[in-house]
Amino acid sequence: RPGASQEDLQNALDWACGPGGADCSQLQPGGRCYQPNTLLTHASYAFNIFYQQNGNSDIACNFGSAGGLVKRDPSFGSCKFLASETSAAASSAMLGRAWTAMVAASLIALRLIV
Repeated sequence: RPGASQEDLQNALDWACGPGGADCSQLQPGGRCYQPNTLLTHASYAFNIFYQQNGNSDIACNFGSAGGLVKRDPSFGSCKFLASETSAAASSAMLGRAWTAMVAASLIALRLIV
């Protein structure tokens, strides 16, 4: 989301790649999406993976208000973001995690407010 702080992005990225269960292996050094090694590009990739794995719901895109939906494909170079069509099978298997995402996003938001 435009205007999201670096701290909010980092907290949400850490959650998405940790407890959120997003496969962030491509963000590791040598991975297809490691470069450019910026917080914004890494968070965008991780948020997209989580969103696709959790049924493409608005709740799975919030990340304590650090995330948001985009209309253009954010893929770049060899880093290809999943699209709804390519992740339908994965999202149906992980739909139950949407509730966890909603709770976690709320907790992140509360932590940022306190």
